[in-house]
Amino acid sequence: MAAHTPDRSTPPHEREAREVRGVPGAARTLLAVDIGGTKIAVGLVDGDGALVHRVTRPTPAGDAEAVWRVVDSLSVAALAVAGGAVCGVGVASAGPIDVTAGTVSPINISQWQDFPIVDRLAATVGAPVQLAGDGLCMALGERWRGAGQGADFLLGIVVSTGVGGGLVLDGAPYRGRTGNAGHVGHVVVDPHGQRCACGGRGCVETIAAGPQMVQWARRHGWVAPPDADARHLADAAAEGDGVALGAFERGAEAVAALIASVGAVCDLDRVVVGGGVANAGALLFDPLRDALRRYATLSFIRGLEVLPASLGGAAGLVGAAALALSSPS
Repeated sequence: MAAHTPDRSTPPHEREAREVRGVPGAARTLLAVDIGGTKIAVGLVDGDGALVHRVTRPTPAGDAEAVWRVVDSLSVAALAVAGGAVCGVGVASAGPIDVTAGTVSPINISQWQDFPIVDRLAATVGAPVQLAGDGLCMALGERWRGAGQGADFLLGIVVSTGVGGGLVLDGAPYRGRTGNAGHVGHVVVDPHGQRCACGGRGCVETIAAGPQMVQWARRHGWVAPPDADARHLADAAAEGDGVALGAFERGAEAVAALIASVGAVCDLDRVVVGGGVANAGALLFDPLRDALRRYATLSFIRGLEVLPASLGGAAGLVGAAALALSSPS
């Protein structure tokens, strides 16, 4: 696409669309949509897995149609960038989802209950639409272009405000009966532990998710501003605060127990961990790997490779495109 000097009187998403360079032809272009409780991202991914266009907007607080209008408008704008057509569409959504019905009911988007995202997008875009959970798309993205390349039995984990994940087994995305496989944040690691938002008790998410780590640290004497989050906790841990370090060690041990359990069930060869809490780097990964050596003792998972995710916020979009590319029309 030729260089273009934008007209600042046009809407931002139109300017961004016009400024994209090097977008491939429709035969190799995939539309990717990543839907979450705080943001909605739409992008174009080429046949080699390169993200060539991306626009992100906050998830609106209005009714179901208000949320849909954001998805629809960003998709239409991306189609214009692609020259009016794409070869497929992949959707990464917070769950639960129903792949058979093509609907989503994200816990963090209460306006959407059984929302027919697949039918709506198919009508807008005019191309086949594939749906998966955001954790699975993260795993697929990392396998295609990130830290999971070359792994045929891969677990992707997102440790952030919650704990999610996705599985690639024998080189293929594993969605399960309803499309919700990979909800590893609800592996129980403490049967007598804290009640989880899912209704269970002692799930990994109750220990390792950022807000839960902060709450635990406060209960154990960590003094911080009322709006302190996992980033503040990581800063305190990096400065040697004992309670903050304890929170990361506790969260890391829960994630290690999860990895050992899923690794034993699925015979994994690699685990990729991303998300806001994982951005703390060695504060999480050092105690995680130490704990995993204690838990993953079976011969076939001993030494299981655990790596930081490398695609950041692009993983969901790249993975959604991988889903569309790997699925039959």
